[in-house]
Amino acid sequence: MNINSANPPLVMVHGWGGSHQETWQKSGVEQLLTESGRTVIGVDLLGHGTAAKPHDPAAYSDISEPIRTAIGARSSTVDAVGFSLGAIALLHAATVNPNYFRRLMLVGIGNGVLDEHDPSETQRIVGGIEGTSATDDVLARQFGNYAKKTSNDPSALKAVLLRPRSKPFEPKDLKTISARVSVVIGDRDFVLPADRLIESFENCELTILKNCDHFATPENFGFIDQLLEFFGAE
Repeated sequence: MNINSANPPLVMVHGWGGSHQETWQKSGVEQLLTESGRTVIGVDLLGHGTAAKPHDPAAYSDISEPIRTAIGARSSTVDAVGFSLGAIALLHAATVNPNYFRRLMLVGIGNGVLDEHDPSETQRIVGGIEGTSATDDVLARQFGNYAKKTSNDPSALKAVLLRPRSKPFEPKDLKTISARVSVVIGDRDFVLPADRLIESFENCELTILKNCDHFATPENFGFIDQLLEFFGAE
C-alpha cells in the first residue's frame, strides 16, 4: 500500500486498561503503519502505560487533555484512531476543537456515548476489579482481568471509571466535527447498536466486524485492514 508521505501524523489512543505499547505496538499495528509511511503519535491516557497514575477520580475529569497536549498548537489537522475509552477521549477532543482532525476512526463505541451515564454499570465493572462481581458476570470479570495485567495499576483504573462524568455527547455538537469519520465495531460488541451515533456525524461510515467481540477488536484482521485502508486513501 502506498500511503502519501504528505499525510499528517496519525494519533493512536488505546482503550481502558491498555496502553500504546500493549494495544498498538505489541500487535504490530503501529509497525504496519510506519512501514506504510505514516508518522505515529502514541498517546498514553492518564492512569495508563507510561502516564502518571493518580488514584483520585477527580484527576481524570478532563479525559482528552493528554491527546490535546500531544497534538499541541499545530496549525494543521492530524488523523487519529482510538479504541473504546480512547475513542471517547478522541471524540471529546474533537468537540473541544472540531477542526483538530482530518480523519477520525472511532473503534468500539456506540449509541451509549449519547446517553446519560449509568453509575450502576460503573459499579458493575468496579466489582470485577475488586473481585466482588457475580461469578456469572463475564463482562465484569473480563474488565477485572484487564485491570490486573502486570503493567497496570488497578486503583488508578478504578479511579478512571469513577471519574466525574461530563454531559453526554450531543448530535448537534458532533455535526460540527469537520473530519471524515469511520466507526468500527465488532458484531458481538456490547456497545451496539450505533445507528444514532453514525447519524450524528456529517460524514461517517460504519464497519461491522464479523465474529468479533469488544476486547478482540484491536487485533482483528478486519479492523486492521479497515485501518490501513481508511488512513491510506488519498
